[in-house]
Amino acid sequence: MAVEKILEQASREKIATVPAKFEKPSSPEAKTEKILVRPDKLPEVIQTAEQKSDGLSSPVTLAQDFQKQRAAAIDSILSEGLNEIFLQMKGQEQKEFKKKGEETVAKINMLLGQTKVKVNKIISLIREWLKMIPGVNKFFLEQEVKIKADKILKIKDKF
Repeated sequence: MAVEKILEQASREKIATVPAKFEKPSSPEAKTEKILVRPDKLPEVIQTAEQKSDGLSSPVTLAQDFQKQRAAAIDSILSEGLNEIFLQMKGQEQKEFKKKGEETVAKINMLLGQTKVKVNKIISLIREWLKMIPGVNKFFLEQEVKIKADKILKIKDKF
């Protein structure tokens, strides 16, 4: 869509502004040159400009990668030590447990992204998820919740 808008604008103006070099200007006086570009050649100019860029990822992409890494770390902490319990569950219980676990990871990741971390909310999310285990001992549950919450809070400091 953006390319179509650019093509439309270029066909009206018949001139597009393209930087002479795809680098940072060495001085504030350095300016971009105006180059005449035919509207039918504009997509090629845009594509070459994107290829010649400095190769750094955009801030949005970096933030998404960061959140994915943090979510993977949270997931590994939550699933730690639950393999045998998960395998003993029935098929339907496994699906529900997995779905609830993924939701819990997403919510915890969102909570860790906030400035002020709400530890009680994280603990309650983990507790609700672990309560899905059939026949779980309440002492085991509280111990696991505490251990997992502490490890997750350490992630906040790392990331």
